[in-house]
Amino acid sequence: MTLAKPNAHQTIFLVIFFAAFGIATEVFFTAFTDFYNNTPLCGKTRWALAGHSYIWMVLIYGLIPLFGNVVVRAMHKYNIAIRLLLDVSIIYAVEFTSGYALQLLTGKCPWHYTEGWQIMGLIRLDFFPAWLFFAFLLETIYLYVLRQIAK
Repeated sequence: MTLAKPNAHQTIFLVIFFAAFGIATEVFFTAFTDFYNNTPLCGKTRWALAGHSYIWMVLIYGLIPLFGNVVVRAMHKYNIAIRLLLDVSIIYAVEFTSGYALQLLTGKCPWHYTEGWQIMGLIRLDFFPAWLFFAFLLETIYLYVLRQIAK
């Protein structure tokens, strides 16, 4: 498989694309989990399917192609299961680190978890299947883009 290296313009596009993709995915995820858990957002009805994200996430999701460029090149020769486990480990590390940094900077992590299998309120281990699916989507999209650039 030929993996092209994105140029500066392509990298900027990818940062913006993955920031928007991450935010959109998070809004859908929170809307459906809030619906499932019967915890509607901001007094909306459960059927409003109102989701949410945080402006901070634009910066965090924007890191995807920067990490992706390094991770995909280093790991593309390994089995998909190993790659996805590594991807989710990186997601947890970034979520924990960025949440902790925001907690230090602002006094509070915006996504402070109080339920589920959480660590310091910064990551939820029971979200592993969702992060695994998200990592699969990210890798699939990123590899597709790299193949298109290589053409």
